[in-house]
Amino acid sequence: MAQPEIDAVVVDVLGTLVDEPAGLRAGLRELAPSLDGPGIEELLALWQQHIAREQRGVVDGVRPYVPSDVLDLEAARLVADAAGVGDPAAVAALARSGRRLPPWSDTVAGLARLAERFPVIGLSNASRTALLELNAHAGLRWHQALSAEDARTYKPDPAVYRLAVTVSGRPPERLLMVAAHAWDLRGARAAGLRTAYVARPVGDPPAPSDRFDLHA
Repeated sequence: MAQPEIDAVVVDVLGTLVDEPAGLRAGLRELAPSLDGPGIEELLALWQQHIAREQRGVVDGVRPYVPSDVLDLEAARLVADAAGVGDPAAVAALARSGRRLPPWSDTVAGLARLAERFPVIGLSNASRTALLELNAHAGLRWHQALSAEDARTYKPDPAVYRLAVTVSGRPPERLLMVAAHAWDLRGARAAGLRTAYVARPVGDPPAPSDRFDLHA
């Protein structure tokens, strides 16, 4: 397949550039040191299900928009209740664990290489504040980071992808959206962007019917 002609690279952050489950597991171990592996995984799934459900509710108009910080705090309270932990300081610390995420081993060098050739735009469902702390912790390099907070909705709402189109000043077909989540790339493709799937252990793999421009 011929490589698409592009003017800028738009990169998803959570799961694509950083290992989100690893950071959350670390926070869960701090919350409840006595939990075993299966217990940690059960609470992690509870967290992830809450975030996915509530973000979907915002996109579908079921609930008003709230930034990811609010959803993280909701998830932390839900998980802490399930673990039998009621300390507000411990709950707040768990909510912030979603900002202390380790980069994948190829992330920092890969972003640096891309940034030598293209403008690189981070595009995330994380809030502006969360993106700032994620960047500081993981040492990510981009020329601009855009939060779904600016569109007051969440991916895969087309309004979020339009943020990158507007900032780049280029038509959507000249932008390449890079993500480890097929659902994210489907949203970008529907908004007119080119798409590149990057396989990660925690991502959402493509379905047989998906047609993305690049696979890596």
